[in-house]
Amino acid sequence: MVENVIWPAYLDSARSRSEGRRVAEDLAVPDPTVDEIASAVQQVGYDAVIERDRTYPREYEPRGRVIVKGADDASKSDLLGAVAAYVAAIRE
Repeated sequence: MVENVIWPAYLDSARSRSEGRRVAEDLAVPDPTVDEIASAVQQVGYDAVIERDRTYPREYEPRGRVIVKGADDASKSDLLGAVAAYVAAIRE
């Protein structure tokens, strides 16, 4: 079983690609939370586990991360794109 990790920095519109953003700027949202990401992962149809005490290697403050379980049928970039779209929809 494949486990993908999604850090909030991957979806953060305030970051550049070199700072860790992994989705297109028009899909990114400002300051995403692990709760929003986990909710979006569940909307996409996968199980999500939140680890709140983790720190992205390029950051100093811990924002946590989301582990996605069972995403064997999707590439990481497809998964990130779908999750980013749902996080944007949750905020509307």
